[in-house]
Amino acid sequence: MTYPKIPLAQSILQIFLAKEITNIIISPGSRNAPLTIGFASNPAFQCYSIADERVAAFFALGIAQQTRKPTVLVCTSGSALLNYYPALAEAFYSEIPLIVISADRPQSKIDIGDGQTIRQQNVFENHSLYNANLTEEVSKENDRKINEAINMAIDKKGPVHINAPFEEPLYETVSESSVNSEIFASAKELQTIDTATLLESASLWNIATRKLILVGVNEPNTIDSEIIEAFANDKSVVVMTETTSNLHHPSFINSIDTVITPFAAEDFEAFQPEILVTFGGMVVSKRIKAFLRKYNPKQHWHIDTLRAYDTFGCLTKHFELNPNTFFNSFLPLRAKIESDYFSKMDAIRMLRNEKHEIYLSKIPFTDLKVFEKVIQSLPKNSQLQISNSSAIRYAQLIPIDSSIEVYCNRGTSGIDGSTSTAIGAAVGNNNPTVFITGDIGFLYDSNALWNNYIPKNFKIILINNGGGGIFRILPGHEETPVFNTYFETSHKLTAEHLSKMYGLNYLVANDEASLISELNSLYEQNDKPTILEVFTPTLDNNAVLLQYFKELV
Repeated sequence: MTYPKIPLAQSILQIFLAKEITNIIISPGSRNAPLTIGFASNPAFQCYSIADERVAAFFALGIAQQTRKPTVLVCTSGSALLNYYPALAEAFYSEIPLIVISADRPQSKIDIGDGQTIRQQNVFENHSLYNANLTEEVSKENDRKINEAINMAIDKKGPVHINAPFEEPLYETVSESSVNSEIFASAKELQTIDTATLLESASLWNIATRKLILVGVNEPNTIDSEIIEAFANDKSVVVMTETTSNLHHPSFINSIDTVITPFAAEDFEAFQPEILVTFGGMVVSKRIKAFLRKYNPKQHWHIDTLRAYDTFGCLTKHFELNPNTFFNSFLPLRAKIESDYFSKMDAIRMLRNEKHEIYLSKIPFTDLKVFEKVIQSLPKNSQLQISNSSAIRYAQLIPIDSSIEVYCNRGTSGIDGSTSTAIGAAVGNNNPTVFITGDIGFLYDSNALWNNYIPKNFKIILINNGGGGIFRILPGHEETPVFNTYFETSHKLTAEHLSKMYGLNYLVANDEASLISELNSLYEQNDKPTILEVFTPTLDNNAVLLQYFKELV
């Protein structure tokens, strides 16, 4: 076995191996050579080389998203480290475990004019759960910090930063390790339920006739079927989900905007819940957030082991529990209550579905029509990754098969790493992966394709409407040079030459007939990754979408 000669690097490797943290994403550099040599020389570690650090970080995020285990990022000193920040912020808000190990120069070399040096210690302080600033010498204190960083990433589901200073020479190796690092287990806290609080909450629940359960970003197959059925059969409960909730039942409202956008003031008043229960991560729908902020429930309970954001300005209770743990204790305390809350909303849901079908049957070839056909075409049991901005919002409007797992970077809702995340997720999950993206997000993250690990069955559906189409449906849009240049970012670029450069198959669709044909071709091609670029009319998309909400009444 080959080991780096530097003892600190040996300690890091030994502790990570003992903790069974084995997915390592390395960006080439010199200062991180001791770590690169150590990780890459040990077959127990699965190493990937990704040159662009921003891409590397989102690629790691995708793997961690799927494996639900920490993925490690290793980079050289200097500005390389800063390129991890967008993905680190996403991991922080999406509760995804990432571990950054940055090689650094010794502190004596910082701020004296030495090359490739910045102030690396605590650089992620605002969005890192733990910052381990190591010293060059092997010590119990270093071991403690490395252990705590790893334990924190696992237990608190988020990013941590380990900064490791190395002095030259950096490339020397030895055949045997010279360290015996200490391993510290995490002290996991048992989830407990306060009986008095539970009984008090149940008493409030049992007199309320209007209860709304709103589910944000949620991992697939995590909520017990008995819990789902219990709420589906409660006439005083309405359950609203989103595409990213990965929660399905025929009676649940799975397109929130379709149902509530046409509401008048009296409809909102009638729908105002007495109790709001939320679990899962971020919610996409701006309309449901605006509604609940204006029409506050008397009680808002959030169920999550780690955090409770006061998204609607009315949070009254945070149950620091897994949703299954909470509901399995809470459900036996419920009493049956007479209510027409569900029946009224269900009637509206069915009416909206009818109007939805009628409208989509007559619209021209635009973004909305493309999303209808694309989502309907998705293979069962596949993984769907969606980019931010227009793509994730259109996806909320189209029903999706319950066998498909859906993901999107909704922690910060940025466009900067969606393609890289999707590729990482495809590596971390054996299911066939389809990635739906808009043109601006795709171009912004085009270095994601500079990647030797893209699975051959990875599919990209690129909807190219010539710019940032979401800005056309926001208030204040005017057809002016300022809007076209600085908001929409109008362009005439395509993915054709990028596909050739990176060795991907390339397909094109310009109308409904070619879209249906090329979707079939897309799913048949598994010899190498494939891009299907769909061109839609820039000036028609927003009009068709805005008219959609008007015709739902």
